[in-house]
Amino acid sequence: MSGLIKNTLKLPILKSAGNVFGRSQKGAARARSMWTANPVLHQKETGIKNVCALHTNGSCLLNKAAAQPTAGERELADFLNEEIAAERKLQKVKNIPTEVDGFKVVLDESEVSLIKTTPSETIEVNFNINHSVDTDAEPEINPNADKPELGEMKSKPTFEVEIKRGAQTLGFTCTIVTPSAEPQESDYNDLFTIDEVVMYDGEWKDNNYAVSGEVLDGTLYDLMMNLLEDKGITNDFVEKVIDFSTAYEHSKYISLLERVQKFVSPK
Repeated sequence: MSGLIKNTLKLPILKSAGNVFGRSQKGAARARSMWTANPVLHQKETGIKNVCALHTNGSCLLNKAAAQPTAGERELADFLNEEIAAERKLQKVKNIPTEVDGFKVVLDESEVSLIKTTPSETIEVNFNINHSVDTDAEPEINPNADKPELGEMKSKPTFEVEIKRGAQTLGFTCTIVTPSAEPQESDYNDLFTIDEVVMYDGEWKDNNYAVSGEVLDGTLYDLMMNLLEDKGITNDFVEKVIDFSTAYEHSKYISLLERVQKFVSPK
């Protein structure tokens, strides 16, 4: 067959194919315009799940519905409004002090450091206010009263005293105690006890040796208490630590309530 005849036969075939492809492209354009106008149809036809079918002014109504607070959230938010107001009325200290009995205050969320520096040494008192609150005394029950009088809530954290000289540190772990109301045979009525004693070089390591205060010789224990008194760790100082810790813990508690209230409130 000659080349002229072959080319003549190819021309109708190419035109026919062009018509088919042209219709396909136009059909696809129409289909895309239909999907754009009707997202629901687009989701049904394509099977794509992540296309939001309900849009109003560019915002998704489904997302708005999901953001609505639940009944439990509303009840909690309403209660917290009253609770925060009540706690603020009970708050005795509005501004947290920056110094306690000559010790500089350093705060890091729940952790507190009280630091005093002299030319020969640095004394640090460190404690954490978490889980440190308890009633100051047992409530006195009056059978004729509708509600018992509860003791004042106070923060009495376990604290650590570090006496640092160069690379060496002498450390004490101490617990705040409530003095007994009963008369004592001893003249001592300390507000804290020594639970543990440690001595180490450089940074603290978990394998450093420490001795319990309970097994110390009585005279040695008393001399170590005298040493702490020389460094300013006295009953009067511990009372100020209790007052500071109580005020700071209360402020953090109110802040926590406010953050929870904001979290569960309608946006």
